[in-house]
Parts: sequence; structure tokens; C-alpha cells
Amino acid sequence: MSAVIRKIVVVVEETLMEGGRNVSPPTRRAAAIAVIDNPFAGRFVDDLSPLIAIGEELGELLASKAIAALGIEGSKAQSYGKAAAVGENGELEHAAAILHPKMGAPVRKVLSKGAALIPSSKKRGGLGTVLDIPLGHKDAAFVRSHFDGMEVQINDAPRANEIMVAVAVTDSGRPLPRVGGLTVDEIKGEDGLR
Repeated sequence: MSAVIRKIVVVVEETLMEGGRNVSPPTRRAAAIAVIDNPFAGRFVDDLSPLIAIGEELGELLASKAIAALGIEGSKAQSYGKAAAVGENGELEHAAAILHPKMGAPVRKVLSKGAALIPSSKKRGGLGTVLDIPLGHKDAAFVRSHFDGMEVQINDAPRANEIMVAVAVTDSGRPLPRVGGLTVDEIKGEDGLR
């Protein structure tokens, strides 16, 4: 089963100033969001494998769109995250089926790596629900400068029988990070932690 996509929205956020100081180069993050039909809205189904397949399909599509929006090669991405919101007739497990079993591999393929777990969140909501996409460094989870998040919203989604699915990618960490911890130049990227 392929995703029935009503719309795709891509958002790029570029921070030029933080705390009254210039950020140079600017920090940038992009999110690609698909609004899809929920084939299981309003009914309980044991076998969620069609949603798992949709997650795999959307992983590649959305990661590719986010990278294109930043204008970088996938290997230059630093952080990633994913999120989904089901409409009122959906279950949180529908979001989990899309986000977890198979979405990660195609995202990592687009980004040419990704040793760390992809942070994720899921929720239920109506039109205009804000998705909070958690972000973390793609190769080393302990890089504090990349603990972040990105909010996205689509004014007419998700409808009751839809799911809003997002992948976010950055080319940097937070603007002007200074809380210590492992730095990007110290990453080994072997175990996904350091």
C-alpha cells in the first residue's frame, strides 16, 4: 500500500541572530511534512504492516525534500528527527507504525549515515495541531549542542481521517551553543552515542 498524500509542506528555518548576537553562519533546519490518508481511521486493525510500508516510503521522500530545501548533500546533514500526528479517528499506534519499524533506514540512506537513534514524537490532534519534532545529532546522541526541536504546523491538517508525518534535518546545532558536552569535532560515530 502506498501513501495517499493530500499535500506536502516544506519549511526552512534560518536563525541569523540569537540573544542579540549575530549567528554566522546562520543555523538552518528544514522539515518536510506529508499529510496522508489514514487507511485505518475509525477502526481497530491488528495488522499495521501497510502503515509500516508507508513509513518506509515517506522516510526517503521526506528526508530528500528536507535536504533539497537546505541545498546540501545528505552527508552534510548534522541532526535529524521525525514526528507524526494522527487525526481524531486515528490511534497513536498508527503514528508509531509509520515512524518506527522501517522509516529510519531510508532516512539514513538519504543522509549517507545516521548511527544514532532518530528522535521522534507522536500525538493526536485536530486541524492546526503543532508537531514538535525532536532533533539530535545523526551520528552521536551525546552531542548536547544538537539537542533541539522544531515546531511545524499546517492550518488544515490533520483532518479526522489523516496523519501528518514529518522528517526534520539540520545543517548545524543550536545557535550559539555553550552548555558543554561532546562537540561535533570529537564525534567518533561508531556506536551512535559518541
